[in-house]
Amino acid sequence: MPNETRRRVVDLSHVIRAGLVTYPGLPAPEIEPFLTREDSRGKYAEGTEFAMDVIRLIGNTGTYLDSPWHRYADGADLAGLDLATLVDLRAEVFHIRDSTERGVPAGVFQERNVTDAAVLIDTGWSNHFGTPAYGVDAPYLSREAVEYLVDQRPALVGIDSLNIDDTQSGGERPVHSALLAAGIHVVEHLTRLDELPPSGARFTAAPPAIHEFGTFPVRAFAILD
Repeated sequence: MPNETRRRVVDLSHVIRAGLVTYPGLPAPEIEPFLTREDSRGKYAEGTEFAMDVIRLIGNTGTYLDSPWHRYADGADLAGLDLATLVDLRAEVFHIRDSTERGVPAGVFQERNVTDAAVLIDTGWSNHFGTPAYGVDAPYLSREAVEYLVDQRPALVGIDSLNIDDTQSGGERPVHSALLAAGIHVVEHLTRLDELPPSGARFTAAPPAIHEFGTFPVRAFAILD
């Protein structure tokens, strides 16, 4: 039989575990058993056992997606998202780890076709995830960059940083506001983007369909053929 080239799947999500701090000030997830394996043995046939667990977490945990409902009361919630805008997207990855600017400028995106793509911004900031440094001076998307991207209509914009907005500028969130108003999904806290080529990968980040809920963790991944 001829040799077949195996595709590579790159997991771009942080692992969620009890006590994980994703964003300073937000509650960490709590995980506890509902039914232990030991207790289940008396409920099933001999040799059969199960574990059932309960998790309590805020939607902004780990690597997560923001739907328009997160920002706008009349926007689509997680249950209202079109899977075609979340699954098997053409990925355009922008590697800017050597940048000296916190605000990613519009010029980074201007020589690539990003329409209908997943725009993924590799700043390298995910190396600090889980440490105090992650929440200080994190990279973000500049106003000029978001204006350009809204005009180009990508399906999704993701970043491997604390927030796609500048959290040190007060309560304004111009990037979230503009992208979600345009129906462009936001994924934050990605990781391992340095393992992806600038173009050619396929990206997926789909949350569960939850009514009247705006954000939730995703298993974000890319496929390389």
